[in-house]
Amino acid sequence: MSDSADALAEAYNGALAHEKAGRRDEAAALYRRCLELAPSDPCGAAMRLASMGLGPPPDRAGDAYMATLFDQVADRFDHILTEELGYAVPMQASEWLKAHRPGPYDRLLDLGCGTGLSGMMLEDICAHATGVDISEQMVEKADERAAYDELYINEAVHFLEEWAKSADRAHAPFDLIVATDVLPYFGPLEALFDGIAANATAKCRLVVSAETLPQLASANADWSVTPHQRFAHSATYLEAMCARAGFAEIELCQPITVRHEEGAPIPGFLVIAATG
Repeated sequence: MSDSADALAEAYNGALAHEKAGRRDEAAALYRRCLELAPSDPCGAAMRLASMGLGPPPDRAGDAYMATLFDQVADRFDHILTEELGYAVPMQASEWLKAHRPGPYDRLLDLGCGTGLSGMMLEDICAHATGVDISEQMVEKADERAAYDELYINEAVHFLEEWAKSADRAHAPFDLIVATDVLPYFGPLEALFDGIAANATAKCRLVVSAETLPQLASANADWSVTPHQRFAHSATYLEAMCARAGFAEIELCQPITVRHEEGAPIPGFLVIAATG
């Protein structure tokens, strides 16, 4: 490990220790040191500062942080998500679609596909499936599931922009777009939903999940950083983003428990919307 990497690890581990002990100012100083040492923020220091109320909220979790985080947990991801955190959104979405809108669908796009949980749940109602994730290790795990016809290592908004610009006929639009556990890594959602709109067929269905906080509704706010270094969104903002992207028909906006953190349920929404 290089001297700079050593210094970054020392600063980050010290910040975590101070934060855990309730020494917020000391933790914040070291998180700011992390940002000085590594402006690309592979540690997610900006999100840590924002969650403590000691720094401005970034617009999104950084690419370097996302790739590092998910590469590190890829081997244990399914166990952590489904067993430790009680995450079941792909199963909930699949159950609703198969009961109410079973398709079949010609082309599925799974944004932030991770290890392929959504692809595995939906492969029997989709003729062709494309998965994309920023983590190379996650994509390798998804490939092992053989639930996708194509897999890409890319950030979601960049992928959508590049796909829409391509003149390659193979880069056709999609009639089912899924983004489960993706929105919690974005604050403002306009760029993401604009990219979704650019890659949707005239008859497309969109499935997204989001976390929320009760104070968003009372403050009339669209989004905020949560205490667990993720982003929460309001139901009205989610519906507005669907309308912005051309998904005017909200078929489902259901309050759900997205996951558990430290034994406490994290509230959120499962949203399914359609064009036309």
